[in-house]
Amino acid sequence: MTADEYFHLGNECRKKGDWQNALVNYMEAIELNPDSPAVAAKEMLEDILNFYNKDAYNP
Repeated sequence: MTADEYFHLGNECRKKGDWQNALVNYMEAIELNPDSPAVAAKEMLEDILNFYNKDAYNP
């Protein structure tokens, strides 16, 4: 898969509330392309998780 495909898959997972798989896909996209828009998406998702689930998520 390409970085773009991983990014879009991450977005689909995020929309379904599957945040863990969204992060995994964003990280795959970033590994393939460090300039991917997945960088910003991953940071936003981590901020959300850190704000709402301080005890449930620990990067």
